[in-house]
Amino acid sequence: MQDLQKVAVKVSIVTLGVNAVLVVFKTLAGIFGNSYALISDAVHSASDVFSTVIVLIGVKLAAKKADKNHPFGHERFECVAAILLAVVLFATGAGVGYSGINNIVTGEYKNFEIPGIIALVAAAVSIVVKELMFWYTYRAAKLVNSSALKADAWHHRSDSLSSIGSLVGVVGGLCGVKILDSVACIVICLFIFKASIQIFIDAIKKMTDEACDEKTEEEIKNFISSFEGVLRVDNLMTRLFGNRIYVIAEIACDADLPLIEAHAIAEAVHSGIENKFPAVKHVTVHVNPFNETEEDEANENLYN
Repeated sequence: MQDLQKVAVKVSIVTLGVNAVLVVFKTLAGIFGNSYALISDAVHSASDVFSTVIVLIGVKLAAKKADKNHPFGHERFECVAAILLAVVLFATGAGVGYSGINNIVTGEYKNFEIPGIIALVAAAVSIVVKELMFWYTYRAAKLVNSSALKADAWHHRSDSLSSIGSLVGVVGGLCGVKILDSVACIVICLFIFKASIQIFIDAIKKMTDEACDEKTEEEIKNFISSFEGVLRVDNLMTRLFGNRIYVIAEIACDADLPLIEAHAIAEAVHSGIENKFPAVKHVTVHVNPFNETEEDEANENLYN
């Protein structure tokens, strides 16, 4: 697995720079182009700067080595960062949605000036740039299996979606349908809410020792079964710890094997899992004695 902290720092520096430019660009375009939706979109981009800072802090804390007070490591700090991102994202969406609803209820949208072409260009540029940033960050998140980076990637995607809403609002304004600008703010809000809830749920799952998905567990189980000397996999338990996986396996070996040979098999399984599955941080292997007589009796009871 690639170094989480190095990848996160590299991605964060790039996204910070791009977001800072976008915030200034969209704010000026929104002001001079008379687009309230684009200004709301700029506020959303500004929250991206804050979210990237949270990611950097969370990843730095998660990368700390295990110590006396945290013998299992600090990976869950990354989940904390993801939860904070979800909260920031939700609050941003609420603010954008409120402004749109307020303008419609009070009739303020009727006083909006017709947007300029610069607002149209800015919205289109923002869509393309933010979508590229989403894929750039999302691929890095998958590379290092980072929930915080993945949350930041979805923050970029929500910004891209909000820019689509801004584009609709600007086009509506140019066509004389001024209310579309405020309606676009509400639509933007809904997209942001959806992204924030998904990020929050994913982080909570990783904070509560949820098991891996069935496919991953099946792959681990089949891998264990492939080892010479492993006659049966009696039990397999997994749990997510931040962006890492803990594995507890019970294997059955020949009951007449010397202890040193049974131990060697367990060690081989332990090392093999950690090498085969990069996301696995720690493996515990327990060896049970395999008795053919007991196995035959169990099979008879199963079919009788």
